[in-house]
Amino acid sequence: MKITRVIRETFTSLNSNKLRTGLTVLGIVIGVAAVIAMLSVGQGAQNSITSQINSIGTNVLYVSAGSRARFEGGGVNIVRNVRQLTLADAQAIANPIQAPSVIAVAPIIQGGNISSAANGQTTTTTVYGVTTSYFSIRNQQVTEGAFFNDQQVNTHARVAIIGTDLATTLFGQTTGLTGQTMLINSQTFTIIGVLKATGGTSFGSADNQVIVPITTARDRIVNRPGTTVDEIYVQATSATAVTEATTQVSDIMRLRHHVAVGKEDFSVQSTASLLTTATSITGILTAFLGGIAGISLLVGGIGIMNIMLVSVVERTREIGLRKALGARNRDIMSQFLAESSFLSLLGGLIGILLGWLISLIIGQIASASGTSLNPAVSLNAVLLATLFSIAVGLFFGIYPARRAARLEPVEALRYE
Repeated sequence: MKITRVIRETFTSLNSNKLRTGLTVLGIVIGVAAVIAMLSVGQGAQNSITSQINSIGTNVLYVSAGSRARFEGGGVNIVRNVRQLTLADAQAIANPIQAPSVIAVAPIIQGGNISSAANGQTTTTTVYGVTTSYFSIRNQQVTEGAFFNDQQVNTHARVAIIGTDLATTLFGQTTGLTGQTMLINSQTFTIIGVLKATGGTSFGSADNQVIVPITTARDRIVNRPGTTVDEIYVQATSATAVTEATTQVSDIMRLRHHVAVGKEDFSVQSTASLLTTATSITGILTAFLGGIAGISLLVGGIGIMNIMLVSVVERTREIGLRKALGARNRDIMSQFLAESSFLSLLGGLIGILLGWLISLIIGQIASASGTSLNPAVSLNAVLLATLFSIAVGLFFGIYPARRAARLEPVEALRYE
């Protein structure tokens, strides 16, 4: 049978029952759109997290106090918070003799859900107590004002640098704020700078923060006892020196905490390791979301098979007549496969457009909520959805097509 004739008869057959054809195509449309949307959201989340980590730099290490697992007697004994990090730990890491691959160290104190107020507005934010080296390590920039200096750190100055989201919430603007005052934990602070916007992440906005001197945060905001810190940022001399810097920092921390290799009560992670972990997690999440969406595409395929089986029953006499006039089994089979493939291909194309539209809507909603999530519809996702939809049409069309092709002409003609 000529291809042009197959195409013509396919359109004639499907056009004879527009409602049924439309409902069958709708099942594929929903499935493909769900796959496209979920994959694009997962890709967007991965891109957002990756850009946030890369913006810090590829030569940054993070030292944190962590729990460790110890295997004893066939079981696992979890030892938590064995020893907190301290300013002395940071000073030891900053020693160029002990860690020649390290060029900067920044101990961090963090407080979450801290009350902030100004201009008659009140909100909660995250407060970071840092030293001056923090700004260079994190590649921070200000749109106005300046960072505080070592003298302000040593004198426990009540100065603050705020993010753009917090500035908008409290003042309704992001400019002209230098010299303004705000309340942090009911204490007056002078704003000396506004951070350049970095955008949000999939976990929330990164611009809703306040940065103050670490000494001020300890005494007036977080009330952290002694000289403990939450985390220590370490900058290696270069991206190629990260491995050496990690080894040197780990050796220093083991010596100070009196722990052996494998029994560390701290963790040292690099930007590269965080990027690998984040990519792995988002990859698994994307695959999970795509798998769930793929179920709806499978359901759509079952719908195609159901409709084609009904079509075989309704067209039994037609099939018998065509076979009596010389149509071969493969001609009948090709006709039904062409119909199922067309249904799935049409649904796939419409589903791609709908999935792209859904992705845009999700991106707009995320942007409105302050989250920098830009769903990315990749060519791989489009090809995957298209090929999968065609495969679904062929797979679920084979059984009805074979059933139609195997009908005996005499029995088919006698069918009422």
